[in-house]
Amino acid sequence: MYDFSPTEEQKELLARAKRIMEEDVYPAEKYIVPGVGLPDEILKPIQQKVKDQNLWAAHLPIKVGGLGLGNVFLGLLNELLGSSPIGPRVFGTAAPDTGNTEILMKAGTPEQIARFLQPVINDDIRSCFAMTEPDVSGADPTGLQTRAVRDGDEWVINGKKWFISNAALSSFAIVMAVTDPDAPPHERATMFLVEKGTPGFNLIRDIGVMGDYSEGGHWEIHFDNCRIPAENILGKVGEGFKLAQMRLGPGRITHAMRWLGVMNRSFDLMLDYSIKRKTRGQALAEFQTIQNFIADSAAEISASRLMTLHAAWKMDQGEDARKEIALIKFYGAKILNDVISRAIQVHGSLGYSKDTPLEAFYREARAAHIYDGPDEVHRMVVAKRFLKEHKNKLNKELTEAL
Repeated sequence: MYDFSPTEEQKELLARAKRIMEEDVYPAEKYIVPGVGLPDEILKPIQQKVKDQNLWAAHLPIKVGGLGLGNVFLGLLNELLGSSPIGPRVFGTAAPDTGNTEILMKAGTPEQIARFLQPVINDDIRSCFAMTEPDVSGADPTGLQTRAVRDGDEWVINGKKWFISNAALSSFAIVMAVTDPDAPPHERATMFLVEKGTPGFNLIRDIGVMGDYSEGGHWEIHFDNCRIPAENILGKVGEGFKLAQMRLGPGRITHAMRWLGVMNRSFDLMLDYSIKRKTRGQALAEFQTIQNFIADSAAEISASRLMTLHAAWKMDQGEDARKEIALIKFYGAKILNDVISRAIQVHGSLGYSKDTPLEAFYREARAAHIYDGPDEVHRMVVAKRFLKEHKNKLNKELTEAL
């Protein structure tokens, strides 16, 4: 039996988070600086309030300062945080730091944990994740071209990366580079910790993208004979793909969790405006088309929410949830875009303006079809898994019949 109900302790935590969102986060949105986020004088006091309420870095285990309450609770919490573009940053759960802390926690040495992990958890420094490359399909990281070669007590990195989120504000990058091009595809790459300022670590340009809310930009980085100490290897040689998958799975479901918050807020705005806005002597809410928008959105949000929490529940049970995560990744991206689009349509020209958050939600939402694997790849993965399971079932039935 699936049970997504929060415990009494979790209900109290969620209530605290909701109060902070309503009292502090939503009012602070007007101070967002594109590419930078909230100014520190506004951000830091709200973050301190989050810490005082025991809500900081909820995605992490208790031993490193998180809450350790499981993925279903994270789904319920991120549904609240995702309703604002600054919610995750305020609560210490912003990407790419979240995924990087999870990798460091599992693969970092004690020295790396002290030097890199704990300062990121404390929000003393920020980080970025450098895997995507301009000349290679982002959906197939086995084809990476960036190389790392051992030279005595150092590794020398050469190659190009791009769309590296938050690079401008980061103190270090986790870099994926090929260390053995002749190895099997999933054993060629290794991860490295590279501090910004290291000679050969070159920020080339901030790539302009749709949406104004992303902190730290999306950068192109060139590594030109970038030398790092041998101890800056993260995990083992050839383990990069494995660690990347460890990072991307939870990252994908976290996106889906936060999309629910954007859907809910857009839905609420649609309801509010449809009730108060009148045309031809009637409220918009009285027209069948608008009612269809509302009904379709309610059904689709509910379906997305249940699919997301089910995937989170499977993760909490220690089960393989890759198929469920792939399902919600492409389905949730579609519903996210559809709900925001309907809300904008109901608002008319107001929805197209910057007087509501809808236009920014819409521009940001388009990328949901692309990042962490395009929809087409996730559809292919889901289809292949269902086909494989069905073939195995048929083979089993045939064997038992003989």
